Amino acid sequence: MGEVADDGRPGHVDLAPPERLVRTVAAWEGEAGRAWLDRLPGRVAGYLESWRLTPERVFAAGGQISMIILVRDADGTPAVLKLGMVTQETAQEHAALAHWDGRGAVRLLAADAPEGVLLLERLQADISLRSLAEPRAMLEAETVLQRLWVPPADGHPFTTVADYTALLTGTLRERREQDWAADARPLIDEALALRDQLLASGTEEVLLHGDYHHGNVLAGERAAWLAIDPKPLAGERAYDLASLARDRLSTLAAQPGSRAAARRRVSSLASALDVDPERLRGWALFRSVEAGVWYLSVGGRDEGELLLEFASWL
Repeated sequence: MGEVADDGRPGHVDLAPPERLVRTVAAWEGEAGRAWLDRLPGRVAGYLESWRLTPERVFAAGGQISMIILVRDADGTPAVLKLGMVTQETAQEHAALAHWDGRGAVRLLAADAPEGVLLLERLQADISLRSLAEPRAMLEAETVLQRLWVPPADGHPFTTVADYTALLTGTLRERREQDWAADARPLIDEALALRDQLLASGTEEVLLHGDYHHGNVLAGERAAWLAIDPKPLAGERAYDLASLARDRLSTLAAQPGSRAAARRRVSSLASALDVDPERLRGWALFRSVEAGVWYLSVGGRDEGELLLEFASWL
């Protein structure tokens, strides 16, 4: 794995940010993202030196706002160096991984949290649950997720679902008034009303992954499957299932009877994980509308319209 010289020493590794990362950060984060990208190669080199890491290769298919480098530590143990943009969603990734301590998730080895830099155990980066047929992938995803849903510690740093979605709804209301959102306004209004209803009656608080889908569960050595890349929150389990409910959405949309299949998926997930199906339906609709409108706002029309279509099926 990676480039190795004939004498066994690591050869040159290009530490330039992958094209996919450059494209998404520039499109999504604007000037701040471009400034972050400009500093990235120097920061990568600095952490490789200070943490005594030897790079093997940059994982080009890595994160959308993070750079992933496959490395070995001073003892030769395989690991992953991750440098990500610090946002409200990612700021507590290290805290969630530390709390799970390898239970259902990738193990955190070291962190410079304010800088968004993590050293993680090496998983099989090329093998996610998306490599499995959907029924098997869903079963494995459910098993892993049950291990992640633990109570957060007293005085935990995690944003609650109520507070996080309050910020989302403020932005969603602003985007609702844009001309390009005119066709989506009925769905936006339904999503906003559902969010208020769900929060008025929900009391559960567990640690949530926040961005749980098949692509964020990788094959491992000490466990068959482990979650990566959390955007942690504290709240109810139904919120965490909303992303999983729309996994492989383009495939779902291409098959006959997509609407009925989407509803069956929601019902099946709710039953398997002992979650109220109406609460899951509500959060799946809210999160799909919010994500769909966000995609429309950054020029991702195809993705946005597909997410809104999924919401309409619910």
